[in-house]
Amino acid sequence: MNLETFRAYCLEKKGVTEELPFGPDALVFKVMGKMFALTPLDTLDLRVSLKNTPEKNLELRADHPGIQGAFHMNKKHWSMFLMNEGIPSKVLIECVDDSYDLVVAGLTKKVKAELEEL
Repeated sequence: MNLETFRAYCLEKKGVTEELPFGPDALVFKVMGKMFALTPLDTLDLRVSLKNTPEKNLELRADHPGIQGAFHMNKKHWSMFLMNEGIPSKVLIECVDDSYDLVVAGLTKKVKAELEEL
């Protein structure tokens, strides 16, 4: 998977915006203002940080050497996917979905209703 494919997949999701809140080298994807994915723009290889449950993150890291604690993030809740390490695109896509769903589940009732209206 490349950056453009990853970007397009994230932007297809309801209520998603892309921003550069940490400067020009880190592209952040948010659902209703809450971050669910981040990728650096200053590397040649695709690297993606995604949120997940602590248990799922431990499982992913045990199964895939290219998945590790996310740089500059809470490593209990965020993992970084080094796509040049042989992680199947299917795994990344599933984890993007999980991250998005986890963040949506944590939204307030009011914001969830706004998301549904989109």
